[in-house]
Amino acid sequence: MPHKVKAVVVKAKDAPVEIETIVIPDAGPGEAVVDILTCGVCHTDLHYKLGGIGDDYPYLLGHEATGVVSQIGEGVSNVAVGDRVVLNWRAVCGECRACAKGQPQYCFNTANATQKMTLEDGTELSPALGIGAFAEKTLVAAGQCTNVDEDVDAAAVGLLGCGIMAGIGAAINTGEVKRGESVAVIGCGGVGIAAIAGAQLAGATTIIAVDIDPAKVELAKKLGATHGVNSKDQDPVEAIRELTGGFGADVVIEAVGRPETYKQAFYARDLAGRVVLVGVPTPEMQLELPLLDVFGRGGSLKSSWYGDCLPSRDFPMLVEQYKLGRLDLDAFVTKRIGLGDIEAAFDKMHDGTVLRSVVEL
Repeated sequence: MPHKVKAVVVKAKDAPVEIETIVIPDAGPGEAVVDILTCGVCHTDLHYKLGGIGDDYPYLLGHEATGVVSQIGEGVSNVAVGDRVVLNWRAVCGECRACAKGQPQYCFNTANATQKMTLEDGTELSPALGIGAFAEKTLVAAGQCTNVDEDVDAAAVGLLGCGIMAGIGAAINTGEVKRGESVAVIGCGGVGIAAIAGAQLAGATTIIAVDIDPAKVELAKKLGATHGVNSKDQDPVEAIRELTGGFGADVVIEAVGRPETYKQAFYARDLAGRVVLVGVPTPEMQLELPLLDVFGRGGSLKSSWYGDCLPSRDFPMLVEQYKLGRLDLDAFVTKRIGLGDIEAAFDKMHDGTVLRSVVEL
């Protein structure tokens, strides 16, 4: 029998979100129905609302989620009814050229549920990142479910589903931060501060937080940064060099997604250092760099998509680090809210005091 549940939907570009009754079909082959426990309010959800990702309205928002599997379809073996899971948007196919090369974190054919969730009148919904978890239940591909322990805060570990994993992975997976290295992070929102946490977890000894908002810099220092730079008041490139013996950082992570800050990252790294772009640019942005500088400075320029993570590998490891007290996921949960508070949560994203608002159902 189809399930009727409450969910948060946006029906047109920049329209207010609405709580609607939606219809979720029974799990089909390879699918799972998940009862949602928590879901973080991510900038990506706001991008969907504003039309920055597409115009396939109505969208069912929400994707940083923890839940309990309530139904599985034919052929599902990786999860069972009753399992506590974190949802992800990288359900690897195991067959594409990336998977065949042993690099499933770059899978080109990630899976979503085949069936559609709908409004009561039959209008098909587009779930954000193939998840749609601002809802009492959602339908996903079973591969989008990663088992996690039940003895941890669902609101905290659910953030691994997107932004926190993107930041931690940018440091550990993409940047390959090593023990004793220096790291600078430009942009101290949720993803940037997660990158700082990842650098600390990897053993970096100099971790520099850079932002134009002094409140964000101070928060970053509380969560792992050893130094802070207010780039409104000082040149961040010079400041990073001064804090690294005049050379620049071994790894510079750009968590803003703008040409101006990317150039800062490029010139703030040491010779043969690594630049990691995890901030998401918009389609019209262009980058200009002297090609001789690209050649002469050596090193590598990398992009990090979802922290180059493999959920089945990375989620359990990070949850274990959280349980051991080495990764403070609780600190990223700024506010716990209900489904009716999501519009207000979008408004709070830019005031510098909220890392994540998390919906609890």
